[in-house]
Amino acid sequence: MQFFKTPKIDFIGKRYLSFTISIILIIVGICAIAIKGPNYGIDFSGGILMQFSFDKEIQMDVIRKGLSEQPGLNFELQSTGKQGIIVRVKKTDKTQDEMAASILSVLKSKYADSQITTDRVEYVGPAVGKHLTKQAMYAFTFVFIGIIIYVAFRFKSALWGIVGVLALIHDAFITFGLMVLTDKQIDLTLVAALLTIVGYSINNTIVLFDRIRENLRLIAKESFANVINFSINGVLGRSVITSLTVAFVSLTILFFGGEVISDFGLALFVGNIIGFFSSVFVCAPLTYEWEKRKRDRFKKISKSK
Repeated sequence: MQFFKTPKIDFIGKRYLSFTISIILIIVGICAIAIKGPNYGIDFSGGILMQFSFDKEIQMDVIRKGLSEQPGLNFELQSTGKQGIIVRVKKTDKTQDEMAASILSVLKSKYADSQITTDRVEYVGPAVGKHLTKQAMYAFTFVFIGIIIYVAFRFKSALWGIVGVLALIHDAFITFGLMVLTDKQIDLTLVAALLTIVGYSINNTIVLFDRIRENLRLIAKESFANVINFSINGVLGRSVITSLTVAFVSLTILFFGGEVISDFGLALFVGNIIGFFSSVFVCAPLTYEWEKRKRDRFKKISKSK
């Protein structure tokens, strides 16, 4: 079933516009990180853990709404049954006892007729410590090297792999920067979203590169620019449909998934758009630009001889 007729868009001719958009988004991300700074959640910054028990059944939505009304309170809520909760609050200037008293007052305002007991109050360190961060960096490095080697072997050029990895960094960084700009909490949920985005992005890029490789053999007499344009237009319908399905899912998570995973849906939606943009408008044009400059240098060297 064909939803879209094959278009004839000159992606290579418009490559500098695409590069400009990418550069602007990267600059926006850099400024957001430098000026506002990431709003790290408990997973990265640590905080205070408080456990409370009630003598009657409680509703998590009621408690979450009450805590959300407190200005500047960064918290995570977990149920321990029908009559108990655990509240994790991002580390602040308040002591453990002061924070526990503040949270307890909110709970009493929502359940004034209930007997509330403070079971424990303790400091919890960040889930993402220095060791785990270092291990994650190693993992990303090995993944990127693996992608470069695989794509270089498959397409007989390391350039394709390098461009693919640059696209992944491009997508993850811009998404991260936009989440910082909108003051979203940076936690393990966002990390999961970024990893998901990277997976979708490299898939689209590999499909496009594979079509270019195939067309380089089928229409070898055409210029490199025409081959790339023809290849991108050929996979554009498939890329649009794939991105739309991901967009529908991410929007569903964003609007109907609740507060706990709404940020995941937002990051997935934004990253999906950025990933589609980089695969179609950046990766192949960047490859063309590199090859064009390399050929121009080769011609100059040949003429000088």
